[in-house]
Amino acid sequence: MANLDIEQTRNQARALLDSRIESVTELVRTRQRITDLKEQLAAAERDDKRAYVKATRDGWSTDELKKLGLEPAAAKRRRSTTRSPEAAHETATPEAQQ
Repeated sequence: MANLDIEQTRNQARALLDSRIESVTELVRTRQRITDLKEQLAAAERDDKRAYVKATRDGWSTDELKKLGLEPAAAKRRRSTTRSPEAAHETATPEAQQ
């Protein structure tokens, strides 16, 4: 049987763990970025709703705003958040719930 060097084996094990830690660290960074962007989007949508209400209070009708391409944000949001069958299936799988 070959001689095993404990220190060399520990260093190799650390190198393997370091690469695994780096990949999970990157995953956490990207997930945090998604969370931050979702929060920014929610804030922007609130601001958009307030601005739309202010425009209607300042005399703009919904028809006039629509002609300018400015539909109410709630109508746009409903269309954009409709989930595809693939996305619904992914969240239903046991792997996605872990």
